[in-house]
Amino acid sequence: MSTKKDLVFNAFNNKATERVPVGFWFHYTKNEILSAYDNPEMRDENIKGHKNFVKSFKPDFVKLMSDGYFFEPNASKIIKSAKKASDLYALKPIAKNDKWISDQVSLVKTLTKSFGEEVATFYNVFAPSSTLKFQLTGGDKKLASFIKEDKDAVIYALSVLAQDISSLADAVITKGKADGIYLSVQNIQDISVGPDLYAEVISPAEVSVLTAANAAGGTNILHICGYEGARNNLSIYKNYPAKVINFASVVEGVSLSEGKKIFGGKAVIGGFANTKKGILYTGTKEEVQAETKKILKKAGKTGIILGADCTVPKDITFDRFEWVREAAK
Repeated sequence: MSTKKDLVFNAFNNKATERVPVGFWFHYTKNEILSAYDNPEMRDENIKGHKNFVKSFKPDFVKLMSDGYFFEPNASKIIKSAKKASDLYALKPIAKNDKWISDQVSLVKTLTKSFGEEVATFYNVFAPSSTLKFQLTGGDKKLASFIKEDKDAVIYALSVLAQDISSLADAVITKGKADGIYLSVQNIQDISVGPDLYAEVISPAEVSVLTAANAAGGTNILHICGYEGARNNLSIYKNYPAKVINFASVVEGVSLSEGKKIFGGKAVIGGFANTKKGILYTGTKEEVQAETKKILKKAGKTGIILGADCTVPKDITFDRFEWVREAAK
């Protein structure tokens, strides 16, 4: 019998597998968006949460959560105080040995030493545009207005953030020993930023992060985030250089098999809603397993990894993941 790493990487490479792999994830801290520098207890919460999950569920692979380290502190101050687009020119790249990077490398190394030989690991990283809009007062709307106001300033800011995130991706793969990154992207939730403008302003920074992660030897996952119902034009990402695609099939109304066609046959992750209203969270064992079989009947079993649109609720019980895995066999 193959190892779980063999199982997962064979699925990623569209090879035949003895069963369909299963991958679900959630945050392990009380409020993942807070800073671990202001809340140092978050780091231990995160590490203990990962270890408990691996021990209790024995997952096929693990998405390593970056709770507490979403945003580089110095850049955060500049972004949060930005009143106009040109204020973003104050951003400067950090050193490759910056504490924000080295702290995450040590976090990843702790986790990969614990279970990285047993299962594949992929470190959560937010794309430059997500990093920017999450911290701007006004979020997507503010970023859209900045693009209209001074497109070049936004491109500059994204290029700086991409340098930092690329350095992080390289380090967590080469030094932290993660098998790759899990890059979270999302359309700007404003109709003024259509596909052409996205391709001009946003995409180059995102592609550069994936390119750096690939150069570091990573097997990398692109997550097209549909959290809280955010919608995405999936075709924007069809040529991104990621090995595997996790998209919000339920939110987007796009099946896994349809997604595989959009992304040129690449392996895809998903199938289940990630909310407290979804079958995975509310259904009986029979309902969850029936949904699993329904998804696989439509999607097939090659290059398919069962998962959810995004992170699942923190209070979900692990037996629900096992129901999916049982049915997938």
